[in-house]
Amino acid sequence: MVFTTHCLKNAALEAGARKAAAWLLAGLCALLLAALAPAARAAATEITQLRAEHADDGLYLSAVVHFELPAAVEDALRKGIPMFFVAEADIYRSRWYWSDARVTDAARTVRLAYQPLTGRWRVNIVPGLIASSSGLRATLNQNYDTLPEALSAIQHITRWKIAEAAEIDPEGAYTLDVNFRLDLSQLPRPFQIGVAGQREWAIAAQVKERLKLAPTTPAAPAGPAAPAAAPAEAGR
Repeated sequence: MVFTTHCLKNAALEAGARKAAAWLLAGLCALLLAALAPAARAAATEITQLRAEHADDGLYLSAVVHFELPAAVEDALRKGIPMFFVAEADIYRSRWYWSDARVTDAARTVRLAYQPLTGRWRVNIVPGLIASSSGLRATLNQNYDTLPEALSAIQHITRWKIAEAAEIDPEGAYTLDVNFRLDLSQLPRPFQIGVAGQREWAIAAQVKERLKLAPTTPAAPAGPAAPAAAPAEAGR
């Protein structure tokens, strides 16, 4: 009787230990999924439909950047804190005898801000990188009624001039490196400290691919010239 009671107690203890281990494993899985969720959102940023057009006056870039604005970023925007998105393009020429040489680079900054008095969103596009919002020199200012409309203007890069015609040999071999990111250095100092290390704020993407430039289409050759009229025969 004592032996049977002892066995039952051991079995109950083993069942309890297995149940506790199962709960612990489930808890660890939940913590792991919660930790990976922000990383998945950060990794969702993607650059697609990359296209380079070689024109007589230079090289133009078009692309679409896919990203979702995290709730924390939108909340900061609605509290009056502007966000700055930076696009950078570097062009490298291939060299078989050495590492690729950077031919030229271009950058532009897009500022997104919410206007509480009007309830509208303002987008400013600035050539190059900026040190602070006080030095904003926008070449394009546009207001939008909704946040999705403003984000669409940021996500669609259309005919952005990234090089002069003299810098690109139409028959050369080049590599194009394009980067897009949310510039956290433009945030107010307290925000920079608060968001440091938070993956939810890491909106960034990069794409690097071979750039194939077709030579400029030559002008169509002129048709054969009409034969000159035979000189009139002089009278005898």
